[in-house]
Amino acid sequence: MRKTLVVMVKEPHPGRVKTRLGADLGMVAAAWWFRHQVHRLLRSLEDPRWELVLAVSPDAEGLASRVWPAHLPRIAQGRGDLGARMGRLLRGLPPGPVCIIGADIPDVTSARVASAFKALGRAEAVFGPSEDGGYWLIGMRRSAAVPVGIFADVRWSSAHALRDTERSLAGLRIAHVDRLRDVDTVGDL
Repeated sequence: MRKTLVVMVKEPHPGRVKTRLGADLGMVAAAWWFRHQVHRLLRSLEDPRWELVLAVSPDAEGLASRVWPAHLPRIAQGRGDLGARMGRLLRGLPPGPVCIIGADIPDVTSARVASAFKALGRAEAVFGPSEDGGYWLIGMRRSAAVPVGIFADVRWSSAHALRDTERSLAGLRIAHVDRLRDVDTVGDL
């Protein structure tokens, strides 16, 4: 079964992406940073070991966007909070291991993604913890159905997001890979 790496992206409009960073740098500068960060990230993650897919938002605009590389497959994120959108991705993609990442983590590399997929050989789920209590990567082997309660009661954008998500996967073997920092504020840069 083919491995799939999903990168979640938003159209880089000022005031709609990286707004906490924009509060420090200005919304135009924050959108510029995000656009260039995503392009750098996507170039570094194209790898024959997995299929690289973009999960885009807003749906219609992202599917038709000329901002992102045209050769990469795209799927709409759909409505709902982050958990609803990631849950749909985990349930809706073709069979095989899936890892999902955000696009605002400069230290993500192909080697780190490969490490996460390798961890799915011994675990049913894998997380890449982030410094703020959340996570930069979630992956699932998907050898069985994705739990219905996944992402239930997760306190997003808090120091509890990783713990809450792990609790929603009770009974599954979970592995962790490298702890990285995402960029939310100018201090994170």
